[in-house]
Amino acid sequence: MRSLVLAGGGMRVAWQAGVVRALQEDGLTFDHVDGASGGIMTAGMLLSGVDGAAMCRRWRDVNVQDFGSALPLRDYLTGPWNLPAIGDADGVLTKVFPALGIDVAAINASPVVGTFNVVDFVTKECFAIESTHVDAPLLAAGMSLPLWLTPLKRDGHVWTDAVWIRDANVAEALRRGADEVWLVWCIGNSPHWGDGPLEQYVHMIEMSATGALVADFALADAQGRSWVLHVVRPERPLPLDPEFYLGRVSAESLVQMGYRDARAYLDTRTPDGVTKDASCTAMVDPPPSARYTEHLRGDVDGSPVTLDLTVVMPLDGDPDGSQVAGAVDHAPWGERVYLADGRLETTPDRFSYHGTLRVDGRVLDLVATRSLVDDAGFDAWSDLDHVDLTVTAREGEVVLHASLQLGAGGLARLVASVEPVGVHGVLDRANVGRRFLARLGRGPGVRGATATGEA
Repeated sequence: MRSLVLAGGGMRVAWQAGVVRALQEDGLTFDHVDGASGGIMTAGMLLSGVDGAAMCRRWRDVNVQDFGSALPLRDYLTGPWNLPAIGDADGVLTKVFPALGIDVAAINASPVVGTFNVVDFVTKECFAIESTHVDAPLLAAGMSLPLWLTPLKRDGHVWTDAVWIRDANVAEALRRGADEVWLVWCIGNSPHWGDGPLEQYVHMIEMSATGALVADFALADAQGRSWVLHVVRPERPLPLDPEFYLGRVSAESLVQMGYRDARAYLDTRTPDGVTKDASCTAMVDPPPSARYTEHLRGDVDGSPVTLDLTVVMPLDGDPDGSQVAGAVDHAPWGERVYLADGRLETTPDRFSYHGTLRVDGRVLDLVATRSLVDDAGFDAWSDLDHVDLTVTAREGEVVLHASLQLGAGGLARLVASVEPVGVHGVLDRANVGRRFLARLGRGPGVRGATATGEA
């Protein structure tokens, strides 16, 4: 029996849609699906019959502002010390669930067994509620993180997010007889201890989540259970919810990252899975880097081609520290195709993005190159607007070749999308934009028309 255990992660679980897309691409099916906290959304979509490709499309259309809905004015007038929460789950129920295709009637009737984790604060117990018995308010309650969203009060119970007890119910999967568990994990697990109330609130969640996971492993070991664990996780911690809510990272970028991270595990996995301890979800802290997005457009024989990229570029020039996720839209290929094995290579005269695509059962190699050389004339920024895209088959056939552009104002949008990664403090964060421009060869203090390659 194979179980899919979907851990929480707030709105960042858009990342899980890319993971599900890759799992289904490899033909993996599951007899049992469990969701906790934000993972309830992914589990709800799966049990509603939404496949991985549709998940990715639906997340692109979600309005992140719908996750928050205001309480009645009288609640705010009680003052901060008596405030029930910052908001309630009405937006999740009436807008987010429909946008994601979460259908309770379909969940109740799903042929796949599902469980959703919700805590009853009255008894301080976590209940894995079966898909046949769950309703929409209970699903929303399972995502109602204390302080942020009000709990569901019903029939003498107070239902809320399970994250402080567990954020991934591996024990429930094993209790139901699973001998193979796929854990999809997007909660941070790195050595970095951040300052400030937001980061330390998140650290408390990280400790609770990982502590409960390790306790599940210890219980299974004490029971003498023999089972295989597979874990799909990011290599580095994902952006926190405020970055998503403030538009600093999009659902599409998170979906791209999820597909990239899933393919990285799927393409290297072994039948024995991974070690069952805290290291299975461990992540590394990124080097000082700039994260930015590219939205490029072109056409081939009248057929539009788009290339969207989410890039993390190390400011120290280390090519091994780069990360590239992305997607290509090309009508003859049908559904949007996501990028795996992405990396960025830089030289003084070019940026070059590399990765692989899976189209009609074939693995294709993608290279997209931007020249940093300033041609003659007063068009330095225009020169940077062009990216040359080539997609080739492994046997050498050129499958697609196009000249892409950012379009009007596109380069300004690229620069405006730059976000600091792996740096802390106001001054260091503010310095990231300047250093990124310097790498492009157009920043303050950079001489000549080409990039120096120095940060």
